[in-house]
Amino acid sequence: MDNLAKNRITSIDLLRGTVMIIMALDHVRDYLFTDSFFYDPLDLARTSGAVFFTRWITHFCAPIFMLLAGTSAFLIGQRKSKQELSGFLLKRGIWLIVLELTVINLGWNFNLAFPMFFFITIWALGLSMIILAAFVYLPVRVILPVCLVIIAGHDLLDDVHFDGNSFPSFLWSLLHDQRFFTWNDRMFLVGYPIVPLLAVMPLGYCLGTWYTAGYDVTKRQRHLKWTGLIALAAFILIRLLNAYGDPIPWTVQKDTFFTFLSFINVNKYPPSLSYLLLTLGVASLFLSVTERLKGPAVKVISVYGRVPMFYYLVHIYVIHAMAMLASALTTGQDWRRWILTKPIWFTEDLKGYGFSLPTAYLIWIFVVIGLYPLCKRYDAYKQAHKDKWWLSYL
Repeated sequence: MDNLAKNRITSIDLLRGTVMIIMALDHVRDYLFTDSFFYDPLDLARTSGAVFFTRWITHFCAPIFMLLAGTSAFLIGQRKSKQELSGFLLKRGIWLIVLELTVINLGWNFNLAFPMFFFITIWALGLSMIILAAFVYLPVRVILPVCLVIIAGHDLLDDVHFDGNSFPSFLWSLLHDQRFFTWNDRMFLVGYPIVPLLAVMPLGYCLGTWYTAGYDVTKRQRHLKWTGLIALAAFILIRLLNAYGDPIPWTVQKDTFFTFLSFINVNKYPPSLSYLLLTLGVASLFLSVTERLKGPAVKVISVYGRVPMFYYLVHIYVIHAMAMLASALTTGQDWRRWILTKPIWFTEDLKGYGFSLPTAYLIWIFVVIGLYPLCKRYDAYKQAHKDKWWLSYL
């Protein structure tokens, strides 16, 4: 592999590694920050600037990961036939959905009775791969406008809702409406409706055309820069108009700072047009300025980006186990009963539990650094055993 190819992969892995590291902050906050169990960190009536941005910065993780998964799929497709690539994406997508509803759900809840099922990041990633498995047979000139139309137009569905606990309501929720459902004493959370996320991965697939061998680096950087700037300019304009692009308009708050927070507080579930313009615009600018970036920090962060699924699985169990231990030590709760009796944390169990925000940040840093040796070893194992087909599924 030539140096140019290495630089391309490094810039993508650097961005992916960055968002994986940031993602862990959100999950540490979820499980270990004392106020996480009592109010939404984006609730401007109760939050602080520090708490708001601790949650808000993690908005960049899921859509960027989806985008780069599509770019990686395109690069894999450079050495596979369309049929081989489609088959790989189909099988991997199905596997990710199964993984979400089993291993990952167990990691979130630590409950062997499986009283709650989350349809969140990995299920959306898996279903997007299944959809991309069909898209790859289309030319990029067709895929790109279809993705843009879906992303730009899906907010027309914001006022469409189906009430009740019925199966049709559940199906609609999977498409475009975050909701909880209860069936047979089990709870189902549709956290990541698939529209418009189903368009983000194919959009990343189109982005992959800028990373083909021989593509001029300067030209790619220019394209990425202007794409990012146009996306961010569109975000600002649409938010200023305050008429379309997000189901919750921004409002004037108690002071200028909180009004600014309202302006950037865009809807994640499902991702609004404003949300995607902001997050993917920043991703494009990041890629444009890190093309030739090198150094120890780049190498370290890129390790996380090369083993994202391994890191994702391990970090959930590590953070949740730390939270269980901390709750047992600080509240006297018997953590063993939660494994079989309760589906998730309940506020009546958590009096006196939790840590300050600075402490949560220290725990986050500890978790990320602690996982680095494992990620590095697994990355080395992958590189040394490329003949093992099952590694591509982790």
